Amino acid sequence: MTRSNSQDHPSADGQDLQRSLSNRHIQLIAIGGAIGTGLFMGSGKTISLAGPSVIWVYLIIGFMLFFVMRAMGELLLSDLRYKSFIDFSADLLGPWAGFFTGWTYWFCWIITGIADVIAIAAYTQFWWPDLPQWIPALACVGVLLGLNLLTVKLFGEIEFWFAMIKIVAISALVALGVYMVATGFVSPAGRTASLANLWQDGGMFPHGLMGFFAGFQIAVFAFVGIELVGTTAAEARDPERTLPRAINSIPVRIVVFYVLALVAIMAVTPWRDVVPGKSPFVELFVLAGLPAAAGVINFVVLTSAASSANSGVFSTSRMLYGLAAKGDAPARFQRLSSRQVPAAGLLFSCVCLLGGAALMYLVPDLIEAFTLVTTLSAILFMFVWSLILLSYLAYRRHRPALQAASRFKMPGGRGMAWACLAFFAFVLVLLALEHDTRQALIVAPLWFALLGVAYPFVRRRAAALAAPGA
Repeated sequence: MTRSNSQDHPSADGQDLQRSLSNRHIQLIAIGGAIGTGLFMGSGKTISLAGPSVIWVYLIIGFMLFFVMRAMGELLLSDLRYKSFIDFSADLLGPWAGFFTGWTYWFCWIITGIADVIAIAAYTQFWWPDLPQWIPALACVGVLLGLNLLTVKLFGEIEFWFAMIKIVAISALVALGVYMVATGFVSPAGRTASLANLWQDGGMFPHGLMGFFAGFQIAVFAFVGIELVGTTAAEARDPERTLPRAINSIPVRIVVFYVLALVAIMAVTPWRDVVPGKSPFVELFVLAGLPAAAGVINFVVLTSAASSANSGVFSTSRMLYGLAAKGDAPARFQRLSSRQVPAAGLLFSCVCLLGGAALMYLVPDLIEAFTLVTTLSAILFMFVWSLILLSYLAYRRHRPALQAASRFKMPGGRGMAWACLAFFAFVLVLLALEHDTRQALIVAPLWFALLGVAYPFVRRRAAALAAPGA
């Protein structure tokens, strides 16, 4: 298998992305990527579907995705000319894989950004219930565009503090939950905080096996963005040190920020009292008779949605940059601004994000819109994660010497890669079981059909431009 020399893709004017992200940026971006809008907003519906067994749902998904990230890390570090998983998928699987991965990942984050915009509109209703929903959506997109046009280091700083807010808030929520359980706190509704709330009302699996399986449908979306650390590889200082540290800390983050947070919520607020259409993080403090704290938590979950949208704006512009370098996207997306930022890609992605405001007019029920969008996003992300695993399998098959010399090997090797692929197939089957998630499953193939039609035309155009005298 020959190597594409497209890994080194300077911009049209000879500039390239700068390695401006330090270790603390990479670590917090990785944490922020693992704590998304799906946890803060979607966990209410997940708890209502699965009950306390939702804890196992998040643990299983997190376990599988850890191995996907280890496969990604091994591939990125096997050749530092790889800027992101677009590069190694194109190199190991063929140009079609780079095209499908890059454009699908771009679309993933556009869809996710729309979900974040919907979430931001929902959160602002906590303070201003009569405010038109399109106003906060438009304001969010405008602010993120302005900030990302400055420098990549500013993106790192913004994500650092966004992630820090999430860490402090979830740590405080867990600590408060422990305190309430330890003191036998009784809410105004007469509910006593106790770990027994996890099993005394129908057991850990109150809706049976099908209820447990239903939890996977929404929970997968909570993990989208976990691979974001892979898109920062081109702009990370000392990736051989920072990427392994960020990836290896994923299990600890999942236990602390997912499992303990959900245990705290369901210990203080019995799972049957969790409202599917609202953030249980906010509702916990309301039910506990602490409305002022609920306002603070609402601010935190709003910044979490803004953080996810910010990550989306960043990553989509870098995907367009990489695609343009290969001739798979318009050349203008490869040009960098004087601040070394792919400004054209940023602007295009932000314009697409405004589709979230339009969706609110078409589907006025925010949770219905959120479920539709997040399910579609989860399906497309699973496609990207699957291509990472298929690239790893190709790497093991075609470059055994390089794999043997790796200092950051994926645990479990081929067997674990196939197990993760089987798990994603299983989740797709689960998505077909419920009406609201089945709709997104039906729509998703249209995207791949569109890419399949576009690919031959794009490749012919790229070949024509590369031909001598073109």
